[in-house]
Amino acid sequence: MMLESERSGRVRVSVGGAQAAAFFREVVQTRTVWWVRDDEGSPTPVSSSGRPIFPYWSSETRAQRAAQLWGPRFYAVSMPLDHWRNAALPDLAKDDFAVGINWAGQRLTGWHFTVDEVLNRLVHALGASPYNR
Repeated sequence: MMLESERSGRVRVSVGGAQAAAFFREVVQTRTVWWVRDDEGSPTPVSSSGRPIFPYWSSETRAQRAAQLWGPRFYAVSMPLDHWRNAALPDLAKDDFAVGINWAGQRLTGWHFTVDEVLNRLVHALGASPYNR
């Protein structure tokens, strides 16, 4: 997790880190993951390393904000957590996608992780044993 030290010696978690932590708490509570699409598919920005990123959100409100920023043809779509974990994430791993988590702000910025990192964080949030491949 990205941390930024302050002169006082306290440590402050970045906004993106707080959004990522909220993502896992919220999806465990609601058992639902949200994404954004239009009739042609979903926006998949590319990281600075050239890897495509598929973004997800932990609530309909968060996903709707992203959809509005991407344009009027986009809308929020829900997916059951178990389907995301067992089908969508493995498909993303096969295609070498990273996973964006709760991107926010006018420029939709935030963190992205590998599928394995997302699965490990999700398993931890669910209180299950660690994910191993």
